[in-house]
Amino acid sequence: MRRLWLIFSQAVTVALAAVFVLATLKPQWLGGRPGSAPVQFSITQAAPLPLASASGTPGSYAPAARRASPSVVSVMVSAASDGEGARAGNDLRRYFGDQEGGGGAGSGSAVIVSADGYLLTNNHVVESAGQIEIGLADGRRVAAKVVGTDPDSDLAVLKVPLAGLPAITFGDADALQVGDIVLAIGNPFNVGQTVTSGIVSAVGRTGLGLNTFENFIQTDAAINPGNSGGALVDISGQLLGINTAIYSRSGGSMGIGFAIPVTTARQVMEGLISEGVVTRGWIGVQPSDLTPDMAESFQLRVDHGVLITGVLQDGPASAAGMQPGDVVLRVGQTEVANTAQLLNAVASLRPQTQAVVRVQRGEQTLDLTVKVAQRPKAKVQRRQ
Repeated sequence: MRRLWLIFSQAVTVALAAVFVLATLKPQWLGGRPGSAPVQFSITQAAPLPLASASGTPGSYAPAARRASPSVVSVMVSAASDGEGARAGNDLRRYFGDQEGGGGAGSGSAVIVSADGYLLTNNHVVESAGQIEIGLADGRRVAAKVVGTDPDSDLAVLKVPLAGLPAITFGDADALQVGDIVLAIGNPFNVGQTVTSGIVSAVGRTGLGLNTFENFIQTDAAINPGNSGGALVDISGQLLGINTAIYSRSGGSMGIGFAIPVTTARQVMEGLISEGVVTRGWIGVQPSDLTPDMAESFQLRVDHGVLITGVLQDGPASAAGMQPGDVVLRVGQTEVANTAQLLNAVASLRPQTQAVVRVQRGEQTLDLTVKVAQRPKAKVQRRQ
């Protein structure tokens, strides 16, 4: 009896094993639907982690910093005289320069824009300079000369007698959006090159009273005295702007900094290098923003535009028949609603060409043909 039970148990075990094998490999032999396939198992994979930098840290900005940092240099300025030096020190402290201000010396930053030695910086960094020395990221120091300055945009071009320099790559500032990540690179407080990160807080900032022509990128990346003339770059290390000014009550960063877009900087740089001046249009008027109160007071028929409060005698606008009290609505094909827009629209016109300026005069809408002149070079105004 025991032997029969063992044989039965072994038979059942073999049969169950055979059924399992057939169910796995040939389920149709056991009555499954013809052509049915075995159950498929799927494996869900986790999303890949962000690429790490060479140091192995995910999300690091180190590649952008490594790419752009060699192109950012420090600028050491000694003034031509003691009196000039005192004023230069005040100018620099007002923005990003030397906090101490002693000895008629100041410091700032600059950006290498060509391998043969051209650099971009701010006009207020070098406007009172007697001697300028550049400190490269590799430790070399070399004297620099001023190629040209543009006080209207607060930009200047320097030249050093070196070749094979690490020139920065220009980015697309026109594509910037609020919230884009940016890095500020410079020499704050003269402690050495420093990189800070933040985002774009606003674009197209005007009306700050810093420059004649304003179109600032605003950022909360920490920038401090000594960053002036340094680089604002994107996360690829491409140049977006030249750091220029900060809003601060203490002299340090409060998260509101301003940079000149690289589109403006490049235009100014090319003009200064090729012609020694920046070519801008000029028509000889004194404009003022038109407010609703002014429109009502002067009984104007428009509630937008730019009010002309003065016209230069024998200037281009005067020759075209423009009068004080006219309200400019359009320059060429560009609508203008404030003084900054009017200045930029006129500046973009080429001298010795003609442009149609639409004005509102009382109940009349007039199209005046103005022969555009070259904008006179601005006199340097000390920043107090």
